[in-house]
Amino acid sequence: MSRPAVIEKLEKDQLKKDITPISIGDTIRIHTRIVEGEKERIQVFTGTLIARKGAGLSETITLHRVAYGEGMERVFLLQSPRITKIEVVKQGRVRRAKLYYLRGSSGKASKVKGRLGSKPIKATGSESQNDATEADEGSNS
Repeated sequence: MSRPAVIEKLEKDQLKKDITPISIGDTIRIHTRIVEGEKERIQVFTGTLIARKGAGLSETITLHRVAYGEGMERVFLLQSPRITKIEVVKQGRVRRAKLYYLRGSSGKASKVKGRLGSKPIKATGSESQNDATEADEGSNS
């Protein structure tokens, strides 16, 4: 077994199984566990998903939001045990993989269009998407 295959096998055991399917442009709310001494609390960060990088255990997402007139970004490790919950507040419709252009904009210019007629995301979203694509391909022929 090659070294990358061994690493991939070890990482596969440690991946979270209940990650909510999210995509670029979605407005999401991330609940993070913060440990301060012996106390522990949950902090919520809401923002627009502007970037996804990496794969497996090292996958990161970047959230952007404007608060009190200042733009702020936060990078989260998607597989981190500190992340307790990810909620999709609003689904966005975008045509780019990275939304870095939102950094300099404010007000209405920084708005991402919502997806019309989108169904609520299920936890097993990949299976239902595959079924839908197969049905579309069959109707075209």
